[in-house]
Amino acid sequence: MNSNTFRMPAAVLLATGAVALLAAPPASATGGGAGRQGSSGAVVLRAGLDVSLLNKAVNVPLKATLNEVSAPETARKTALAVTVEGAEQGKPVDVLKAEVATTKATADKNRAEAEANLAHAKVHVPGLPFLSLIELQEVTSKAVCEAGKKPVATSNVLGPVTALGKKVTLSAGGPTKVEVPGVGLVSLELSGTQTTSTTAAAAALRLKVSVNPLNLNVAEVEGEIVLAEAHCEAPTGGASPSAPAKPDVKPQTATGTGTAVTTQANLAETGAGSVTPYVAGGALLLLAVGGGALVVTRRGRAS
Repeated sequence: MNSNTFRMPAAVLLATGAVALLAAPPASATGGGAGRQGSSGAVVLRAGLDVSLLNKAVNVPLKATLNEVSAPETARKTALAVTVEGAEQGKPVDVLKAEVATTKATADKNRAEAEANLAHAKVHVPGLPFLSLIELQEVTSKAVCEAGKKPVATSNVLGPVTALGKKVTLSAGGPTKVEVPGVGLVSLELSGTQTTSTTAAAAALRLKVSVNPLNLNVAEVEGEIVLAEAHCEAPTGGASPSAPAKPDVKPQTATGTGTAVTTQANLAETGAGSVTPYVAGGALLLLAVGGGALVVTRRGRAS
């Protein structure tokens, strides 16, 4: 019994496979390579203080961070309490209280980014339980490092700032000093931003602390506190900065007699590009295969 279904000869099947291989653009390493992934990190508060105790005549280090992250991480915590042995009658000191305290860090082979946000915050140090070292409305920092582009760093201090109970006006021209007799001195500096060809860093506020409260067994507190810090380093081995972005290319269907093959030709390429010979050769072979398939089919029906 004759059948209307005919098997395509092996030679035609192999040729059709060749068309599919030739029509697809070859893998390209342009702008790629085994590069290094970018890195990033952020912290809402970083404190490095020395606390001198009256009754022990020793310095007790107070080193703490809040919401310190490195890519890929996010954190959201609004209170940081530390205990300084021998101070505050052994009770924890709430170094930072805030309504919003968030950090985020991301990184991949193309881009690294970090940001820190702090809002409606109060910073305390041992020996001053009822007086904030600083109160602020909002501070933010952000660092973005993208492969092939200049890194960008930004920081902002929004709204009023109060130090040791006094409202202060911050200046980019230098530190602002606030002194309260019998309490101490705080120097506030808009830390600003810094960038290189591959890195970016930003910190909203940097406080130099020197207070002598003479209260709760604390003689002196000295050191530094940084608020809203973000940094990043760009990936290496990514796309070349001069290479144009490739447009989104939808699959195109090249139809010959009796067969169809879907290709991914780059429509933006013109002239004798690296992919052109493959596409052209595939199209010619496609027409030949289509014609051959039709001849085989007609001969089969005639028999």
